[in-house]
Amino acid sequence: MFEHPLILALGTVLHLIIFILITLHCLRRRRNATSTILWIFLAWSFPVFGPLFYLTFGIDRVADRGFRKFLTEEHLLRTRKETQETAPRAYWHNLLPGAPAQNEFQREFNRALNALLPDHPSLAGNHIAPLVTGDEAYPKMLKAIRGAKKHIHLQSFIIGNDATGREFMKALAAKAAEGVEVRLLYDRFGSTRAHLCGLFRKYRKTPNFKIAGWTQANLLKRQFQINLRNHRKALLIDGKKAFFGGINIHKDNITRDDIPPIRDYHFETEGPLVQELQYTFLRDWHFITNEAPEILLTEEYFPHAEPDGEVTARLINSGPSTTEDVAIEAFFNSIVFAQKQILAVTPYFVPTVDILRALRSAALRGVDVRLIVPQINNHRYAGLAGQALYEDLLLAGVRIFERHPPFMHAKALVVDDEFVLIGTANIDARSLHLNYETSAAVYSVPFADAMKDLVHEEMECSDEILLAAWRRRPAHRRLLENLCSLMAPVL
Repeated sequence: MFEHPLILALGTVLHLIIFILITLHCLRRRRNATSTILWIFLAWSFPVFGPLFYLTFGIDRVADRGFRKFLTEEHLLRTRKETQETAPRAYWHNLLPGAPAQNEFQREFNRALNALLPDHPSLAGNHIAPLVTGDEAYPKMLKAIRGAKKHIHLQSFIIGNDATGREFMKALAAKAAEGVEVRLLYDRFGSTRAHLCGLFRKYRKTPNFKIAGWTQANLLKRQFQINLRNHRKALLIDGKKAFFGGINIHKDNITRDDIPPIRDYHFETEGPLVQELQYTFLRDWHFITNEAPEILLTEEYFPHAEPDGEVTARLINSGPSTTEDVAIEAFFNSIVFAQKQILAVTPYFVPTVDILRALRSAALRGVDVRLIVPQINNHRYAGLAGQALYEDLLLAGVRIFERHPPFMHAKALVVDDEFVLIGTANIDARSLHLNYETSAAVYSVPFADAMKDLVHEEMECSDEILLAAWRRRPAHRRLLENLCSLMAPVL
């Protein structure tokens, strides 16, 4: 049947129309030339699978869905500003402005971000403590959940359908049964197994327990973008204490039968930064559930924020619905303003061209730049794509360390012993362009010292990559690295 001339002609015409539409869509917005050419090539070379692959993975900023999220954020922002007069204790009216900049780095970094994040300033009076792996984080998180009095908000990219995931769900349900208001937001892609196996469905009828799954893929609504994921992870207790960072809720994050956990960082915080994390959660919750802002932006969820420490921090939210690449700006400016040292820890190193150039430039001007990545990556193609960049970095003087197993999922950027960029964002195209991420810029010498100690622990468990030895790797390995690097825009 498919060899009939009419069928072949119709198929050819349809293929040409689809190819032209995808090409025009690719060219509507200027983006990385390599990725644009790659998508056009796939659309032409693979008549059926190419267009489907583009619909699923190639659209990094969705005009309708992304703009709707932008509009919900604007609506929520207007509502929170209106509460200045009607509810003076709701949200940002309580936030303590950041202390005056102590040095040139802080002044320049804030100046760069003020234009992009005018409504999310630097805030003084915070306490932030690092927690390493689920062995340290989970007991504190569960204790905080069990001690909650009014409301609990939990957001995670991955919630496992395992003993760890079930323990958290039971703890949340128990507090809901006591009358505590509980909201849970999970990413449907990251938590696919738990979603399909009914872990969340089991609790949907529990009083006071509201559960929602984040997704931007719905065939009925012509939304195909499983590529746009909510990678944020945060737990908020009564609007006064928060936990955030890179640790998902999964059994692999704790020690089991002498099997070491995934190496990862989470952070416990109190002070005004909690208000920003609370607002971030409720903004995402409003986007998915349409729960009214007038209900969410109240004094109940934003109690008066007293100073609880001496750390100044600034929350940096990013994602495909933002008008600027805020995460890229944060990493880029952190690197270009460095004067002495940059310690970068990331599980996936597939940076944008400008961040790669900034790292090379910093090393060439004499900054001590050290990059720590996993020796064995859980996504082998991402690891290989990152290794394709090693030689350029080594030639510039960047020192590269590959950490021994277990897998390192930690992320941090320590600059000049006084500034740290922490949170959920990796130094890869997915985090910088496609995922919804939450990072924090932290200005504190003691906190930077604590993070520097952790980074040195990673280096002590690593092998340093030397240029001469790296150049002797087999030719087929180079080909594989370069092949994987072609997929960098969606890794």
